[in-house]
Amino acid sequence: MKFTESIFKAYDVRGISGEELTVAVARAYGRAVADYLPHQGPVIVGRDMRMDSNDLAAAVIEGLTEQGRDVWDVGLVTTDMVYFAAGRFEEMAGGIMVTASHNPGKYNGIKLVGHGSVPMGASNGLLDIKQKLIDDDFAMPADEPGTVTERSINTEWVEQILKFVDVPALKPYKIAVDAGNGMGGAIFPDLAKKLPFTVDEMYFELDGTFPNHVANPKLRETLNDLCARIREKGLDFGLAFDGDGDRGGVVDETGEPVPEYAMGAMLAAQFLKDNPGGSVVYDLRVSHLVPDVVTKLGGKAIRSKVGNDAIKTLMRQHEAVLGIEASGHYYFRDDYYSDSGIIAVMSIVSILAQSGKKLSELVREYTQGYATAEEENFEVADAAAVRERLREAFADGQQDMLDGLTVDYPDWWFNLRASNTEPVVRLNIEAKDAATLQAKRAEVVKLIGGKVHG
Repeated sequence: MKFTESIFKAYDVRGISGEELTVAVARAYGRAVADYLPHQGPVIVGRDMRMDSNDLAAAVIEGLTEQGRDVWDVGLVTTDMVYFAAGRFEEMAGGIMVTASHNPGKYNGIKLVGHGSVPMGASNGLLDIKQKLIDDDFAMPADEPGTVTERSINTEWVEQILKFVDVPALKPYKIAVDAGNGMGGAIFPDLAKKLPFTVDEMYFELDGTFPNHVANPKLRETLNDLCARIREKGLDFGLAFDGDGDRGGVVDETGEPVPEYAMGAMLAAQFLKDNPGGSVVYDLRVSHLVPDVVTKLGGKAIRSKVGNDAIKTLMRQHEAVLGIEASGHYYFRDDYYSDSGIIAVMSIVSILAQSGKKLSELVREYTQGYATAEEENFEVADAAAVRERLREAFADGQQDMLDGLTVDYPDWWFNLRASNTEPVVRLNIEAKDAATLQAKRAEVVKLIGGKVHG
């Protein structure tokens, strides 16, 4: 069939709703997945609250059942719930989530995992599924179509979250939660019933147009309302979720967001306390704070290429207890090696309760001695030429090419990677203090020589 082939990304399918990602594409995708999945058994299908997610999910289900696959329709859920269910219920052949995560409302997408919640991206199946669509290469429809069973998994999911929380240690915190009109607003109330918190709900109404702000807790501007609410009401902390709920952010009692790398270090410390000598996988953009904490606590820090598939694969190879991605995804061995926004933030809350401290105090203990800049994108004509220019300029540093160019010095380091989807290079840089960071960033940016993107 003819379709916009670029909607197949490294880890999922994503494109403009109705133009690039259509009902016809979704139905064909369902047929291809039904044929491709190596395990027999039902396929879980969930969806977010975007305007056409219901139609796209229905089309995916139609394609699956046409090929004879039974389906569990779990309805409006977060992405991490689909990942969980694909692992929790052993009879499942895989799971599909219709969502474009934190992307603006005009987009939609489809995420896929296999049996046991094993990721399926470009390196292990997604390109084969794409080729099936290109070639119209489907098995004949089944003589007897598959069945569709509507099934709620909310109860099992709440039970799973609470396995990561020291519930008796929790205090009667007063908090705000910003769901950003995304799926967190549908699920958090079920969890809140089990918690001794007073919750100030913000933007819990499901609305795929995101009328209040983009649901992306990594962007500081999307947290402005939450920060203001915490300061205004003197709350203990705040939580925020992205559109499909697989990422979460935390804001301390002063109204300051907790950096993702600090969350990662706090999680690593807790999980190594519970699993002495365990392994933690982190992507190479993550602050050196994380491997420093892991090593200091006797764990094994395993450095990874950027990306969902790379992290999950290494975690399974090493049975790592935790995976940390600079983008704010956190992966948990005991949640089928999957990422979850709500497990991440509730684990931080549990750590806070056990500490007996204020969140700002706890974060400060971890972040001293690390000055980290936000990732920056630069438009360049020739990414390879830029990389070589930097490699020569910083030849006296420790270099590797695991994913782009990383150069490491005793008091600072940087990584420069070419984007897989845009004509830009991405810079991550960190130093031991703010002055060194500012000076070295200026030096690197001058050598990059490109226009700041976005």
